[in-house]
Amino acid sequence: MSTSQRVAGVSAVIPAYNEAERIAAVLEPLKRVPAVRQVIVVDDGSTDGTAHVARHHGAQVISLPVNRGKAAALDAGVRRARYDTVLFLDADLVGLRPDHIQRMLDAFFEHRYDMVVGVFRRGRLNTDFAQVVAPYLSGQRVLRKSLWKRLRSKVQRLDFGVEIALTKLALKEGWAQGTVELDGVTHVMKEEKRGLSRGLVARFKMYGDYVRSVFTRVS
Repeated sequence: MSTSQRVAGVSAVIPAYNEAERIAAVLEPLKRVPAVRQVIVVDDGSTDGTAHVARHHGAQVISLPVNRGKAAALDAGVRRARYDTVLFLDADLVGLRPDHIQRMLDAFFEHRYDMVVGVFRRGRLNTDFAQVVAPYLSGQRVLRKSLWKRLRSKVQRLDFGVEIALTKLALKEGWAQGTVELDGVTHVMKEEKRGLSRGLVARFKMYGDYVRSVFTRVS
């Protein structure tokens, strides 16, 4: 039995906006990881059947009335989490397997890291390249609720820059960090989900959030 299977439990938090067609591929592997005892999907103002699909697959659903952004969705999920350890996963992952999740949790507990980051490898050229260049942009993470609360007390506006903000605070405070390769995992590009023009608008907004996060001071 692995270390992660002997802990009290892990709460998975998945922010989702119009991911009805994709979220099942993330929820199903979670059912086969014994340490994950709570799965929370934060439906961030979706206009499709995201909440319905999530409930069908056994997740607890928090429905936000309007789209508030990734950081707000994660925060809502962490507030509902029953367990001290939280696992963040994106809702549009492709190729996720139970062993990917298990390896992230095992690394976190066995090495007593403050944060573990899952990095795409051999999944898709463009997403692989992006995470080789900037692994700190990955949304697949394991950390303690207390460290998330520290981040929220120090940085008020995060949006899609939440991953950069977490990384900056971790470096500033000397958190022990580890990475786990998620072989064969990628995600669906915004242009594929929303069409070229709307996808590009969403992508540039996301990049703007990243840049703002880079230059936001972490006190």
